[in-house]
Amino acid sequence: MANTQAQSGPERGPAEPGLLRLLAENWWLLLLRGFAAIAFGVLAFFWPGLTLITLTWLWGAYALSDGVIAIWAAFNASGGDASPRWWLGLSGVVGILAGVGAFWYTGMTTLVLLMFIAVWAVIIGAIQIWGAIALRRVLQHEWLLILSGVLSIAFGIILMTQPGAGALAVDWIIGWYAILFGCLYIAFAFRLREYKRA
Repeated sequence: MANTQAQSGPERGPAEPGLLRLLAENWWLLLLRGFAAIAFGVLAFFWPGLTLITLTWLWGAYALSDGVIAIWAAFNASGGDASPRWWLGLSGVVGILAGVGAFWYTGMTTLVLLMFIAVWAVIIGAIQIWGAIALRRVLQHEWLLILSGVLSIAFGIILMTQPGAGALAVDWIIGWYAILFGCLYIAFAFRLREYKRA
């Protein structure tokens, strides 16, 4: 009976002492990333008369905070081997660069802003899928991270292929993306919390 219970639980691999432990110890930082994304999405929906400059600053603040939290999670993880944390650190660097770029170029046109956000989303999505592939042997529900990566890439492609969308449509697309992305990150964070308790 004990063997049956052990086999029905999360699959444990040789990488567990490193990668899974590092992520599980910092599950709350991924939770913060999810809440930050949802907060940004809600503001994008409900801010009346949102101008392009306001949207740029709002998105820049989100990208910057998401990047800082990701780097914090990467460096806060204990253990000497940095390889399991590289994808968190890389997504953090991309987020910080994107946020700084949004603040630096606040006068950018709608098209430039959309392409900027689209490229960021595709890069972040690819990094998340890469991270999920690294987790597939130690985490049973890595599909949450894969789904968030696919969502990011799809969002980026939609923005690239529909650059003529109006400002209201852009707000709605960005808002929905941020909320869905945040929900997936929150679900992933709670899944990691279960591993910490195990």
